[in-house]
Amino acid sequence: MRIWRYAGIFLLIQLILFLAHWFVYHTWVAFWPHLCRAARLGLGAAMLVLAFTFVPASLLSFRFCNSAVASFYKFAAVWLGFLNYFFLAACLSWPAWYLVRAFASWAEADAARPWIAGVFFALAAVTGLYGLLNACRIRVRRIAVNLRNLPESWRGRKAIVLSDLHLGQVNGFRFCRRLTVLAARFNPDLVFLPGDLFDGVKAGFDRLIAPFRNLAPPFGIYFSTGNHEGFGDTKAMIEAIRRAGIRVLANECITVDGLQIAGIPDKDSGDPVRMQTSLDELRLDRAQTSILLHHAPVRLRMVEAACVSLQISGHTHGGQFFPFTWITRRVFGSFTYGMNEFGALKVCTSSGAGTWGPPMRVGSQPEVVLITFQ
Repeated sequence: MRIWRYAGIFLLIQLILFLAHWFVYHTWVAFWPHLCRAARLGLGAAMLVLAFTFVPASLLSFRFCNSAVASFYKFAAVWLGFLNYFFLAACLSWPAWYLVRAFASWAEADAARPWIAGVFFALAAVTGLYGLLNACRIRVRRIAVNLRNLPESWRGRKAIVLSDLHLGQVNGFRFCRRLTVLAARFNPDLVFLPGDLFDGVKAGFDRLIAPFRNLAPPFGIYFSTGNHEGFGDTKAMIEAIRRAGIRVLANECITVDGLQIAGIPDKDSGDPVRMQTSLDELRLDRAQTSILLHHAPVRLRMVEAACVSLQISGHTHGGQFFPFTWITRRVFGSFTYGMNEFGALKVCTSSGAGTWGPPMRVGSQPEVVLITFQ
């Protein structure tokens, strides 16, 4: 039954992508009616082929790990990002043309059609290029946090949050090395990895994560799983993370120089009963300061009731690129990004350093978070 469910999901995604490609093609030829037959056939063939790139590339990436599959996936992912904006351009072209037609003659409206679509599609292409470049520029966000009952020894100490690296076909060894080198510059006392360290595809996990072996904060590196660690070979991913010297916290709490650090796997937050069980298993000392690594900024009422001082999350990517930035904000509200409070609980949600799918950022920024305890 599980296989059929996944097959249905992939078929639905493929159907949506096919229809989106058809709509972009239909808009293009409708607004450039003087295209010759050869150009129309060529454009139609290209759009048909492109419509069947991302789903097959994704399926192949879960089964094979080689340069050919990686290149195919990168191409498909980049095109998917541009398709998003070409689709928006097509959606805007039609009402703009109807508006022009309402105030101009038929001849004038028809003459304006290529210009209307040309402006919107040009803006879409520029937006896509900006998104690619913006996703490569990783920022450092500095936050000062004052936690209740924080041990004096921790005041002034620093922690780095590296969320949502999505190591795999797009973000590889060099990306990981770049981030660990960046993190090391701040001499952090500890490092937090709140999930989606891997993208979930088939990959050489040990090689991808190898740069973390050179990152040696005095109080350790701590990780809790995200939803993408639930894809593919979860056991192999976790074992590679442990071999890199990273402490995996799965419904576990440890005390580091008087500071409680805990982690709950993302899969346990989907059901409120499992989430409550996970929180109970942590056996937190409510009188001491505690930090919880929890991939998504959800179940906050339950986390606050457990007297957690600070929850560190990722998952949202800040929406990654428009219009999903707007959608994500509707789902997670103010906890989509930044430092926020839920009663006595502080919640730090990072937009993450990597990307999923299209390697684009429009309306969000890739980041690492530097926390200074006060």
